[in-house]
Amino acid sequence: MTSAPDTAPDAYWNHNTHYHRLVLSSVPRGCGEALDVGCGDGLLVRRLARRAEHVTGIDRAPEMIERARTLSAGLANVDFVEADFLAYDLKPESHDFVCSVATIHHMDFTAALTAMSGALRPGGSLMVISLAGNAGLKDLAFGAAGLPAHYLYRVRKRRTAGNPGAPVADPEMTWGEVRAEAQRLLPGAVFRRHLLWRYSIAWRKPR
Repeated sequence: MTSAPDTAPDAYWNHNTHYHRLVLSSVPRGCGEALDVGCGDGLLVRRLARRAEHVTGIDRAPEMIERARTLSAGLANVDFVEADFLAYDLKPESHDFVCSVATIHHMDFTAALTAMSGALRPGGSLMVISLAGNAGLKDLAFGAAGLPAHYLYRVRKRRTAGNPGAPVADPEMTWGEVRAEAQRLLPGAVFRRHLLWRYSIAWRKPR
């Protein structure tokens, strides 16, 4: 485990990085192996590096992996893999912590969540942050409630706001569909919808 700071010198703010703190707070004590699925430029991996003995970031975009390796060159306890997560030969029950931010909506949700949970050792923790689509007036009203927070944070973070240039995709599942499928696949999973148009799924694998 290194002494890498929570806030890396290359840090920036957007709706995804806003929830990095939630991810970091979910890392179990004494975490050995951590995995970030869809790591992009590796910012979250670098933040995880001080909370886990070793962190692996996986992403299928070669330009993102190249940038992640460049920016993380000074950290001895991180590695990056250029691969499609769903096609990658990941050893079962090999990680204490698995996370993913704004990535699972790019993949088959059921297959991806199953693979992530399968990579966890008994007692390990999973944290998924992503976005979903609106299905009615209730969803639209909740989304509208996030606008004041968005503008407030944008003003506060205007000097550090940024986008790593990762690929984008519109979500195919609604908020309700995500919640229902997550709780079906992972009994006891906690689904929360957040103001800045993201949801979280938190789950601990039974021992």
